[in-house]
Amino acid sequence: MQLVGKKILVGVSGSIAAYKSALLVRLLVKAGAEVQVVMTTAATDFITPLTLATLSKRPALSAYVRDEKGTWNNHVELGLWADALVVAPATAHTLAKFASGLCDDLLSAVYLSARCPVFVAPAMDLDMYRHGSTRANLQKLESYGNNIIEPGCGELASGLVGEGRLAEPEEIVQRLGKHFSRRSVAVGKRVLITAGPTQEAIDPVRYISNYSSGKMGYALARAFANAGAQVTLVSGPVALDVSNSDIKKISVRSAQEMFAAAETEFGANDLVIFAAAVADYAPAEIAQQKIKKKEMEFSLAMTKTVDIAGTLGPRKKPSQLLVGFALETNDELENAHKKLQTKQLDYIILNSLNDPGAGFAHDTNKITVIDREGVQRRFELKTKEEVAQDILELIITKWSET
Repeated sequence: MQLVGKKILVGVSGSIAAYKSALLVRLLVKAGAEVQVVMTTAATDFITPLTLATLSKRPALSAYVRDEKGTWNNHVELGLWADALVVAPATAHTLAKFASGLCDDLLSAVYLSARCPVFVAPAMDLDMYRHGSTRANLQKLESYGNNIIEPGCGELASGLVGEGRLAEPEEIVQRLGKHFSRRSVAVGKRVLITAGPTQEAIDPVRYISNYSSGKMGYALARAFANAGAQVTLVSGPVALDVSNSDIKKISVRSAQEMFAAAETEFGANDLVIFAAAVADYAPAEIAQQKIKKKEMEFSLAMTKTVDIAGTLGPRKKPSQLLVGFALETNDELENAHKKLQTKQLDYIILNSLNDPGAGFAHDTNKITVIDREGVQRRFELKTKEEVAQDILELIITKWSET
């Protein structure tokens, strides 16, 4: 969503890692960006311009002159057209040219003409990357305001193992997405989010839980982290990866563990979002051995778990914002309003299992946001990533007003 409509120049230089540029272009186009590829002549030895032109839906440019008529590829116009230039892979040779201001091909001319943010993703062998001249060139590029996407560590084309692998295309796309998602009002804000289900043990092999996948909470964590906030995610057991180094994840299992983690973090945050599906009841006693199947009927004594939002809500500071979720099956608005008031929330996010595509496990959700004054904002069915963006915009607006 962050890259929709963005104009991205993808520079490709002559490295064996150039094969990854095909996936990079594909991912950018899939994310909704307009992509123009600019290649060095050496890059065409590793991947064909036709491949990148097909994926980008634009001719892949590698020379100043386009055809026999003398039509030229205007490097100045390209530099002005782009919202971002990302050079991936960037060889040691290309880095040296950029750092020195040399301009002997279309890509280096576009680089010098670009007024947009520049992202450089180095790719080379271990000793080349570690060499003092390469390190000096990278430092010089950073001093010019360029963004360096650090290479990964692993097996290289030479057979050596170490730094120098081109960052994965998914990582590069994520880095660009974070750049365009950054919101000045969110930078420096601290956000605590609970997500996923809890598991309440019955015996050493069984537990009580629910169908929550954690997708909504994780989408919210990514949205706020990409906007520039410092995010702490307290997560129950889910099959999801944070995939964002800016998110501090605390893994818990039971409702009590989630409460303990949330209570510890609560006071230091500007925004707290209670998105977890916390079990309302837990077994009164946990059997120390596996319960054997004997009787036809089996009863399990249950006790209430701690109400995390209800307990922490009254401790809210005047500067804090609290957001809760209400997944309902009946009397939706009435139940949501009650939770909003009793838990002392600023906003309640209502979704109903009666709405197709909403609720647990789905990649989509349909929400109604209710504030303390009772104002309702209804949203159509959207992906959970889009829903997270809607909630982010709501909070950004609130922060901007204070």
